[in-house]
Amino acid sequence: MDANLEEIRAEIRAWLAENWRPERSLVEWRNLLVDAGWAAPDWPADYYGRDLPPSAVAVVNEELAAAGAIGAAKAGVRNLAAATLLEHGTDAQKRRYLRGVLTGEEAWCQLFSEPGSGSDLAGATTRAVRQGNQWVINGQKVWNTSAHHADFGLLLARTDWDQPKHKGLTYFVIDMRQPGVEVRQLRQMNGHASFNEVFMTDAVVHPEDMVGKEGGGWQVAMTTLAHERSGFARSRESVEDGGRPGRIYDEYREEVAVANEPYVWYPQRAGRVDLVIERAKQTGAIDDSVIRQDIARLLALHQSAQWYARRTAEARKAGRTTGAEGSVSKLAASHVARLASDVHTAITGIEAMLTGPESPLDGVIAEILVSVPAVSIAGGTDEIQRNIVSERLLDMPKEPRFDTGPFRDVKRN
Repeated sequence: MDANLEEIRAEIRAWLAENWRPERSLVEWRNLLVDAGWAAPDWPADYYGRDLPPSAVAVVNEELAAAGAIGAAKAGVRNLAAATLLEHGTDAQKRRYLRGVLTGEEAWCQLFSEPGSGSDLAGATTRAVRQGNQWVINGQKVWNTSAHHADFGLLLARTDWDQPKHKGLTYFVIDMRQPGVEVRQLRQMNGHASFNEVFMTDAVVHPEDMVGKEGGGWQVAMTTLAHERSGFARSRESVEDGGRPGRIYDEYREEVAVANEPYVWYPQRAGRVDLVIERAKQTGAIDDSVIRQDIARLLALHQSAQWYARRTAEARKAGRTTGAEGSVSKLAASHVARLASDVHTAITGIEAMLTGPESPLDGVIAEILVSVPAVSIAGGTDEIQRNIVSERLLDMPKEPRFDTGPFRDVKRN
């Protein structure tokens, strides 16, 4: 291993020996991590990091795990907020918001999709109008995970209706706790309520919370979406503390439970490839040569998707831009989920439609079937991802467009 990495390992190990105490509060501990630069060691030193190479992050995480220490907050949209602000935020925005991201004291949500422009993100009609020394926001967003817990939202709104659709958008950080913001939870067909619709009525955003330039929101949003789409191949945060006693562990378990609650059905959404072999053995379907071929095809596709996602993650750690590659990961996740759903149906048969305590795996198989379609929609539909891959990675001709010119003249829902 690189000598510099060994020096980093020795330094973090010595720091943990001096500072790690399970009886501390979670917030107190994370503030210590942030002040020392260990919460995000690859971030710039000016913004709570240490300017260390991405390879050092794994070393720091290994030492945190070896000491049984909790790391920086990771769950939820806060990672998207951090990635976006690090690339496009002002100095003041980074200093104001990044600390709360790392300590977990402030929660975030994403306000992009709208009822009339889900996949067509650039067709957003939520208005941001400059009135005096503030922006006034009016409109509706939908499919907003954890908006009912959020302190701040990543908002894409239209500031100029005379520009083409992609050029009249501006990106903001909006205070979700103000009187002009109303959040309503939505019930899904699988019984969960992970998403929300958000209504903004004369909500206010101050000029210093505009991210990037006025009219430059599309470019900023692409950064957010690239990180979101790459995340479809990743699992959610889990607690692996061995049931250790201590105030910090209790608070961490509570934090993870709240953060993961909207995602409890996401393993089913992804198709539960991990259950396929055991289910095939339980039902005897493993003896069916046709089903065995389907299982082999699924496992090969799943492993390939995992490898690609890791390659993209390593490229990002190395500082390379990987925007369109996120669409490949997103599209691969969709193919894996649909094939897994088909395989589970073939293995289980008509009982796959049953729910309740006497159904296969207490209804998990049925939940897979009704949850998998979400993968092909959330974060941009499969059709959108194919367009991105064809145009940006394969250099194929763009589709003919019929929505050019001033946005106010574009036909829409």
